[in-house]
Amino acid sequence: MTGFDAVQLSYDEPLAGSLHSRLTRVLGGSVKRLHGVRGMRRAYRLTAELVDTETFFLADGDFAIDPEFSAAAVEPLADGVAMRVWQAVNPVNGLTYGYGGLKLIRRSALREMGQAVDVLAALPGRVEFCRQTAGITRFNQSPFHAWKAGFRECAMLARGSEYGMTDASAQERIDAWTSSRDGEYGTYAAAGARDGLDFAKTVASSPPRFEVLNDPPWLHRHFTTLYGEQAVTG
Repeated sequence: MTGFDAVQLSYDEPLAGSLHSRLTRVLGGSVKRLHGVRGMRRAYRLTAELVDTETFFLADGDFAIDPEFSAAAVEPLADGVAMRVWQAVNPVNGLTYGYGGLKLIRRSALREMGQAVDVLAALPGRVEFCRQTAGITRFNQSPFHAWKAGFRECAMLARGSEYGMTDASAQERIDAWTSSRDGEYGTYAAAGARDGLDFAKTVASSPPRFEVLNDPPWLHRHFTTLYGEQAVTG
């Protein structure tokens, strides 16, 4: 048991149920779950209404927590810190960074979240990035889910300077995503990464259009337009 509540936020990930059970075993207690809410910003805000503690663990529906992760050793957030992010291993391109990682987040920060496309980049307060790896981001559960991950991440990496990243750092991650070959559906992740870069160029003059990155039905339609309905599950 820890002094923090925990929530898994899932939408349509095939393994979300089993990964929720895994979270419960590792974190102890009862891990709550919010599933299938359309609108990423709305979904994140709703997680704040499920918990009783001001600070809580938040895991994506495709996050596979490391069984050795010691939740009992986690320190509270310092004053002024809105969120701490633990790293996750990317199974298709070898990167290990905050993408898809476990979060410790303030309920009050979620309630005051701004309007950035990268939803959690709009939290009021500092974000603290932990060097420790807490698990694996298992986004590659189907061709569509792998493609969607690459598409969204590289569309946002194309605007990396807006999120405090250097151009060199953003390009290093883009290069890894677009050359994904390892793991299940790695080629779909790479295709999504390239498609995401093309999308970012197309809508660069119209920033509001980036909001579709947070619209799962739009992403699904775009994928099937590019690759056909038969490619959704492989």
